[in-house]
Amino acid sequence: MKLKIVIAIVGVLVLIGALAGTKVLQIKKLTSQPYAAPPDTIASAVAHEEKWQDTVSAVGSITAVQGVIVTPEVAGTVSEIAFESGAVVAKGDLLVRFDTSTEEAQLKSLNAQLEWARVSAERAHKLRTDSTVSQSEVDQAEASFQQAKANADAVQAAIDKKTIRAPFAGKLGIRQVNLGEYIDAGKPIVSLQSLSPVYADFSLPQQTLAEVKTGMKVLVSMDTYTNKQFEGTLTAINPNLDESTRSVRLQGTLDNSDQLLRPGMFARIAVVLPSEKDVLVIPATAILSAPYGDSVYVIEKSTNGPGSVVRQQFVRTGRAHGDFISVETGLKAGDHVVSGGLFKLRNGGAVTENNDIAPKATEKPKPSDA
Repeated sequence: MKLKIVIAIVGVLVLIGALAGTKVLQIKKLTSQPYAAPPDTIASAVAHEEKWQDTVSAVGSITAVQGVIVTPEVAGTVSEIAFESGAVVAKGDLLVRFDTSTEEAQLKSLNAQLEWARVSAERAHKLRTDSTVSQSEVDQAEASFQQAKANADAVQAAIDKKTIRAPFAGKLGIRQVNLGEYIDAGKPIVSLQSLSPVYADFSLPQQTLAEVKTGMKVLVSMDTYTNKQFEGTLTAINPNLDESTRSVRLQGTLDNSDQLLRPGMFARIAVVLPSEKDVLVIPATAILSAPYGDSVYVIEKSTNGPGSVVRQQFVRTGRAHGDFISVETGLKAGDHVVSGGLFKLRNGGAVTENNDIAPKATEKPKPSDA
């Protein structure tokens, strides 16, 4: 009986030892094989050459061809406001009238004096023909008439200065005065801006002065209208340069018939040059920006087996056009680069391509494409 128990125990121990040995061998086999991460799925693009219209770019501001803050020349009390905030007015339209009751009363008195002086002067001229009065009396009557006329004109000019009209056609801003308010000379009443056409003012370095000429096309874009580009004409180049920055100031004119552009807007401005330039382009989404420089991931054949790997390559970029950006150094035509999913990559990592995961790049992107 004891022998059977011993044999059973020995058999169990042998079985446990066999199982343990098998498991140890399996673990050793697994740990001896290096771990290979699954390949990352990316979208790709091919660097290719295109002909781009050469441009010179800058930043600037939109300004009105005519724009003023309407202010009074003389002080007075507002007796009439003839406009609404934001209204469109024509040249000569009444904006504000000050109280002129005192001046109008003075003008009535002076007009009466003027009429009496006119009659006296005419009578003196008639009497002079009969030699009834001397020439000196005629001259004195004529001088009195001219003096009375000047006095009446001075009061009329004061009344006119208290009647404020639009100096040109345009769009009014927000009213800054109230009925019955006493206004000092020079205090703002309302902004008046002519919105069609408008100017685009910007500066360029002196190196570009030989390339730009008046009459060239000007393209204006801004963050306010991300899917719209405005066209205009380069109309003026400053004859002198800024001595501190060695830059020249330029001005483009845009029709702005829809009045989307407003004075004071920040704008990105490009002067289109007549020449075309060969550039190497890739989608802008392929660029990985960092403080130490821009880079891309180039797709290459794996040297350790089938499949592809990526190699990080530093590049120098140029100007952008739609969804594309030009590359000046670091790539050559035909290089395959990662255009989507690059933020999860590492240098030398395995990848698999799937171009359905990213939208197609275009030279004229629209928000609906995103």
